[in-house]
Amino acid sequence: MINRPNHDEESALYGEGYRRIAGFDEAGRGALAGPVVAAAVILPQKPDFPWIPMVRDSKLLSGKKRESIFSLMRDSGIEIGIGIVPPQVIDSINILNATKKAMISALNAFAQPPDYLLIDALTLPGLRIRQKGIIKGDRTVLSIACASIAAKVTRDHIMLELDVTYPQYGFCNHKGYGTAHHIDCLRRHGACRHHRLTFAPVRELSRLI
Repeated sequence: MINRPNHDEESALYGEGYRRIAGFDEAGRGALAGPVVAAAVILPQKPDFPWIPMVRDSKLLSGKKRESIFSLMRDSGIEIGIGIVPPQVIDSINILNATKKAMISALNAFAQPPDYLLIDALTLPGLRIRQKGIIKGDRTVLSIACASIAAKVTRDHIMLELDVTYPQYGFCNHKGYGTAHHIDCLRRHGACRHHRLTFAPVRELSRLI
């Protein structure tokens, strides 16, 4: 049985006097095409929404379940910040820095900033806001797991839109990740402007164009 994410980290911070606690995660860091998307989610002190028991790390949920939970999250009126960094910027500053940039954009999307950040695996330099990076936080921390769903669904929507313009790559199926089918499409068609040209498989296959 897979344990579901809990609210223990957030509850402990509430006990220390923090009130606006945001969980952060990203989607698309390992993809060969498309943006990296970060999301931040601020839950209320007692998140008793009926969809809470369904929340898991987005990678453990089907696409249909992610879509359903994200829709319920938005309908619940919780605060969600989204940050998107395109492939050209990823190629310019590298994927780690682009991921952090997306998280900063998600942070800046809030009208009122959080007073504590819980981040999956990372910390963000140069901020005055207290923060904590948590390894595998998307599997253990409720707000981070919510953010993982928001980031994944948002990015999937972007890739579905790209598939309409670039159907030859099959973005609707692999969402830009390096599947065998995607590699074969790169080999046959070369890269488009939404591919990450500094990523090794794209760079190597682009030489064949």
